[in-house]
Amino acid sequence: MSETPVRQIPFSDAEGAVRTLDDYGTGPVLVVNVASKCGLTPQYAQLEELQRRFGDRGLTVVGFPCNQFFGQEPGSMEQILDFCSTTYGISFPINEKVKVNGRNAAELYKSLKQTEDGHGKSGRVEWNFEKFLVAPDGSVRRFRPRQVPEDPEIVSAIEAALG
Repeated sequence: MSETPVRQIPFSDAEGAVRTLDDYGTGPVLVVNVASKCGLTPQYAQLEELQRRFGDRGLTVVGFPCNQFFGQEPGSMEQILDFCSTTYGISFPINEKVKVNGRNAAELYKSLKQTEDGHGKSGRVEWNFEKFLVAPDGSVRRFRPRQVPEDPEIVSAIEAALG
């Protein structure tokens, strides 16, 4: 496990450029592993709504496509970006396709998965659309896949992180 602060762990964006969460500003970042062929895919609409609602106050939603759950994100980056744009009008950044579990998990996810959810459980990402709210101070809140982005608990955590 890296000792690098979570907001400074490098990853690649959709074009292959190296980024960190700090590159998205000093506000909170909602990190989500996304997939276009999942029963939870309609959460994209609520994620985009959060971005539009809170983006001007400093929130950035950040998507990481992941194909680890029943192959529900099989497309190329070009196909994924096209789907996000044409189907949901996504304006938030979609980064490189990553693995979130296992030996080859992205470093960012290795760090995020140490965070406990509201039931005190850390470890493996359960499914697509697991959400990690990374506050400006680097603290992390974890929300499981079936907890929709507009859930009052998530919205209040975002508002608290915005200050």
